[in-house]
Amino acid sequence: MKMEFKEQVIKYKDRIVFIRLSMPFFNRTLKHYVEDEACFMFVNKGEVGVRSADDYLTLNHNTAMLAKCLNYFFEPTNNEELCKDGIESVGVFLYPSLVEELFEFDLSTSNYQVDYNLKQVQVDRLLENYRNSIDILLDNPELADENIVKTKLREFVLLMTKSQEAPSQLDFLAALFQPKDVEFKTVIQQNLYANLSLEELATLSHLSVSSFKRKFRSVFNESPRKYINRKKVEKAADLLKSDELRISDIAYDVGFESIATFNRNFTSQYGKSPSEFRLN
Repeated sequence: MKMEFKEQVIKYKDRIVFIRLSMPFFNRTLKHYVEDEACFMFVNKGEVGVRSADDYLTLNHNTAMLAKCLNYFFEPTNNEELCKDGIESVGVFLYPSLVEELFEFDLSTSNYQVDYNLKQVQVDRLLENYRNSIDILLDNPELADENIVKTKLREFVLLMTKSQEAPSQLDFLAALFQPKDVEFKTVIQQNLYANLSLEELATLSHLSVSSFKRKFRSVFNESPRKYINRKKVEKAADLLKSDELRISDIAYDVGFESIATFNRNFTSQYGKSPSEFRLN
């Protein structure tokens, strides 16, 4: 039976706090923050890759994700067995103004800092029970009155404070809403072979495309396209020294979207095709 895209949400004061998404398949999708919200994501079914400026996580039923307010991409994985019945995820969203109201905290009074930019979290029994309780609310939204929603949000913060061994709930929340800056070079090196467009790299860097190009040239003394293609070809040349990998697999592994593009760039840089390079 074919599964269609489906979205179910629960709101608190007109902002989404719980969401469940179901879909049969997806391409690379941007999580673009519209506010300074942080989020937690369960995967009920299937497997999802998450790519940030300096990290890549794989999430499934046993692993969840805690993320600060930064841009990142959801990506399909190659695990066809896990994903054959589609993807289903459940998200929990937190907002600074909302948690300050719920807990009567002033987040600016804590200097506690932890790198929560993107963190994989093991789903233990407590988190599994919490996931089940949110699923029940999403299945029965008439149960989700304001008091229930506030209680579930407070419960989530308490669970995460304990699981992350933060000194207090205030410290956990203060750290969660303070994104750690990622060095520009790290963003590029981490995502060199991911077949990201310039627009997608700019998004991960939280820059416009024009600002990204200027920043790139000032750091690497080369245009983004020229530098990235050169690095991909150099990586491919190193992989071609082994006869165990097919040339087509190498092309995709280093981030080229087609064999023709790979052959053209490789020949331009080395003066011979990948197959000729391997023979020599």
